[in-house]
Amino acid sequence: MEIRLANKQDAKQIRDIYKYYVQETTITFEYDVPSLEEMENRITQTLINYPYYVALVDQKIVGYAYAGVYKNRAAYQWGCELSVYVDHKEHGRGIATHLYDCLIAELKSMRFQKLYACIALPNEKSVSFHQKYGFQQNALFKNTGYKFNQWIDMIWMEKTLNHDLNPETPLWMYLRNKEK
Repeated sequence: MEIRLANKQDAKQIRDIYKYYVQETTITFEYDVPSLEEMENRITQTLINYPYYVALVDQKIVGYAYAGVYKNRAAYQWGCELSVYVDHKEHGRGIATHLYDCLIAELKSMRFQKLYACIALPNEKSVSFHQKYGFQQNALFKNTGYKFNQWIDMIWMEKTLNHDLNPETPLWMYLRNKEK
Protein backbone atom coordinates (compact mmCIF):
# COMPACT_ATOMS: atom_id res chain seq x y z
CA MET A 1 0.00 0.00 0.00
CA GLU A 2 1.24 3.46 -0.88
CA ILE A 3 0.19 6.62 0.97
CA ARG A 4 0.76 9.98 -0.73
CA LEU A 5 -0.64 13.49 -0.80
CA ALA A 6 -3.74 13.87 -2.90
CA ASN A 7 -3.90 16.08 -5.95
CA LYS A 8 -6.60 17.47 -8.22
CA GLN A 9 -6.20 14.54 -10.63
CA ASP A 10 -7.37 12.16 -7.87
CA ALA A 11 -10.82 13.75 -7.76
CA LYS A 12 -12.62 11.16 -9.89
CA GLN A 13 -11.44 8.17 -7.84
CA ILE A 14 -12.09 10.01 -4.56
CA ARG A 15 -15.56 10.95 -5.80
CA ASP A 16 -16.22 7.32 -6.76
CA ILE A 17 -15.43 6.21 -3.19
CA TYR A 18 -17.50 9.00 -1.63
CA LYS A 19 -20.47 8.33 -3.92
CA TYR A 20 -21.30 5.12 -2.05
CA TYR A 21 -21.39 6.94 1.31
CA VAL A 22 -23.62 9.71 -0.03
CA GLN A 23 -26.09 7.39 -1.77
CA GLU A 24 -26.13 4.40 0.58
CA THR A 25 -25.32 5.57 4.12
CA THR A 26 -26.01 8.20 6.75
CA ILE A 27 -22.27 8.55 7.43
CA THR A 28 -22.29 11.80 5.47
CA PHE A 29 -25.18 14.22 5.59
CA GLU A 30 -24.86 15.16 1.93
CA TYR A 31 -27.84 14.19 -0.22
CA ASP A 32 -26.19 14.64 -3.62
CA VAL A 33 -22.85 13.35 -4.88
CA PRO A 34 -20.60 16.34 -5.54
CA SER A 35 -19.69 17.04 -9.15
CA LEU A 36 -16.19 16.23 -10.35
CA GLU A 37 -15.45 19.95 -10.47
CA GLU A 38 -16.66 20.37 -6.86
CA MET A 39 -14.49 17.45 -5.69
CA GLU A 40 -11.45 18.95 -7.47
CA ASN A 41 -12.14 22.25 -5.72
CA ARG A 42 -12.49 20.58 -2.31
CA ILE A 43 -9.13 18.85 -2.72
CA THR A 44 -7.38 22.00 -3.95
CA GLN A 45 -8.84 24.18 -1.19
CA THR A 46 -8.01 21.67 1.55
CA LEU A 47 -4.38 21.38 0.45
CA ILE A 48 -3.84 25.11 0.91
CA ASN A 49 -3.70 24.72 4.70
CA TYR A 50 -4.17 21.05 5.56
CA PRO A 51 -2.92 17.61 4.55
CA TYR A 52 -5.03 15.39 2.30
CA TYR A 53 -3.78 11.83 1.79
CA VAL A 54 -4.80 8.99 -0.49
CA ALA A 55 -4.06 5.28 -0.10
CA LEU A 56 -3.27 3.32 -3.25
CA VAL A 57 -3.17 -0.38 -3.99
CA ASP A 58 -1.93 -1.30 -7.45
CA GLN A 59 -2.16 2.37 -8.51
CA LYS A 60 -5.85 2.53 -7.54
CA ILE A 61 -7.09 4.84 -4.77
CA VAL A 62 -8.76 2.72 -2.09
CA GLY A 63 -9.18 5.38 0.59
CA TYR A 64 -8.50 8.95 1.58
CA ALA A 65 -8.19 11.09 4.70
CA TYR A 66 -7.88 14.79 5.24
CA ALA A 67 -8.04 17.54 7.83
CA GLY A 68 -10.03 20.73 7.58
CA VAL A 69 -11.28 23.76 9.43
CA TYR A 70 -12.95 22.95 12.74
CA LYS A 71 -14.52 26.40 13.09
CA ASN A 72 -13.75 29.43 10.96
CA ARG A 73 -12.69 31.88 13.66
CA ALA A 74 -9.15 32.86 14.69
CA ALA A 75 -9.41 31.45 18.22
CA TYR A 76 -10.07 27.96 16.82
CA GLN A 77 -6.91 27.85 14.67
CA TRP A 78 -5.19 25.24 16.85
CA GLY A 79 -7.83 22.61 16.08
CA CYS A 80 -8.97 20.81 12.95
CA GLU A 81 -11.58 18.28 11.92
CA LEU A 82 -10.55 14.93 10.43
CA SER A 83 -12.33 12.74 7.88
CA VAL A 84 -11.47 9.32 6.48
CA TYR A 85 -13.24 7.27 3.82
CA VAL A 86 -12.31 3.82 2.53
CA ASP A 87 -13.74 2.10 -0.52
CA HIS A 88 -16.60 0.06 0.97
CA LYS A 89 -15.29 -3.08 -0.81
CA GLU A 90 -11.89 -2.68 0.87
CA HIS A 91 -12.86 -2.53 4.57
CA GLY A 92 -10.87 -4.57 7.05
CA ARG A 93 -7.50 -4.19 5.32
CA GLY A 94 -6.04 -1.51 7.62
CA ILE A 95 -6.36 1.25 5.03
CA ALA A 96 -7.92 3.78 7.41
CA THR A 97 -5.21 3.05 9.98
CA HIS A 98 -2.41 3.74 7.50
CA LEU A 99 -4.09 6.95 6.39
CA TYR A 100 -4.68 8.20 9.95
CA ASP A 101 -1.11 7.34 10.98
CA CYS A 102 0.18 9.66 8.24
CA LEU A 103 -2.44 12.33 8.77
CA ILE A 104 -2.04 12.58 12.54
CA ALA A 105 1.77 12.58 12.34
CA GLU A 106 1.64 15.47 9.87
CA LEU A 107 -0.87 17.41 11.97
CA LYS A 108 1.34 16.96 15.03
CA SER A 109 4.32 18.34 13.10
CA MET A 110 2.14 21.25 11.98
CA ARG A 111 1.59 22.01 15.69
CA PHE A 112 -2.14 21.46 15.88
CA GLN A 113 -3.35 21.00 19.44
CA LYS A 114 -6.83 19.54 19.04
CA LEU A 115 -8.23 17.03 16.58
CA TYR A 116 -11.98 16.58 16.16
CA ALA A 117 -14.12 13.91 14.51
CA CYS A 118 -17.81 14.33 13.80
CA ILE A 119 -19.54 10.94 13.59
CA ALA A 120 -23.13 10.19 12.61
CA LEU A 121 -24.71 7.45 14.72
CA PRO A 122 -24.94 4.56 14.75
CA ASN A 123 -21.39 3.93 13.59
CA GLU A 124 -19.62 1.74 16.14
CA LYS A 125 -16.76 1.03 13.72
CA SER A 126 -15.86 4.71 13.47
CA VAL A 127 -16.30 5.31 17.20
CA SER A 128 -14.01 2.36 18.05
CA PHE A 129 -11.51 3.41 15.39
CA HIS A 130 -11.23 6.89 16.86
CA GLN A 131 -11.05 5.56 20.43
CA LYS A 132 -8.05 3.48 19.32
CA TYR A 133 -6.33 6.79 18.48
CA GLY A 134 -7.19 8.31 21.86
CA PHE A 135 -10.23 10.31 20.81
CA GLN A 136 -12.91 10.74 23.47
CA GLN A 137 -16.53 11.68 22.98
CA ASN A 138 -17.21 15.20 24.18
CA ALA A 139 -20.63 15.95 22.71
CA LEU A 140 -23.82 14.24 21.59
CA PHE A 141 -26.35 16.04 19.40
CA LYS A 142 -29.74 14.38 19.06
CA ASN A 143 -31.70 14.45 15.80
CA THR A 144 -29.10 16.60 14.09
CA GLY A 145 -29.43 15.45 10.49
CA TYR A 146 -32.31 14.09 8.45
CA LYS A 147 -31.54 11.57 5.72
CA PHE A 148 -33.34 8.55 4.28
CA ASN A 149 -36.53 9.48 6.14
CA GLN A 150 -34.95 9.35 9.58
CA TRP A 151 -33.41 11.64 12.15
CA ILE A 152 -29.74 10.96 12.87
CA ASP A 153 -27.77 11.71 16.00
CA MET A 154 -24.13 12.71 15.86
CA ILE A 155 -21.25 12.88 18.25
CA TRP A 156 -18.10 14.93 18.36
CA MET A 157 -14.93 13.18 19.46
CA GLU A 158 -11.78 15.04 20.49
CA LYS A 159 -8.09 14.26 20.89
CA THR A 160 -5.40 16.50 22.37
CA LEU A 161 -2.33 16.26 20.19
CA ASN A 162 0.24 18.81 21.36
CA HIS A 163 0.08 19.54 25.08
CA ASP A 164 3.01 21.97 24.97
CA LEU A 165 1.73 24.35 22.30
CA ASN A 166 2.30 28.00 23.08
CA PRO A 167 -1.06 29.66 22.37
CA GLU A 168 0.61 33.07 22.09
CA THR A 169 2.25 31.97 18.83
CA PRO A 170 -0.30 31.79 15.99
CA LEU A 171 -0.45 28.52 14.10
CA TRP A 172 0.33 30.24 10.80
CA MET A 173 3.78 31.15 12.22
CA TYR A 174 4.49 27.48 12.87
CA LEU A 175 3.38 26.65 9.34
CA ARG A 176 5.54 29.39 7.83
CA ASN A 177 8.59 28.25 9.80
CA LYS A 178 7.99 24.65 8.76
CA GLU A 179 8.17 25.65 5.08
CA LYS A 180 11.66 27.19 5.52
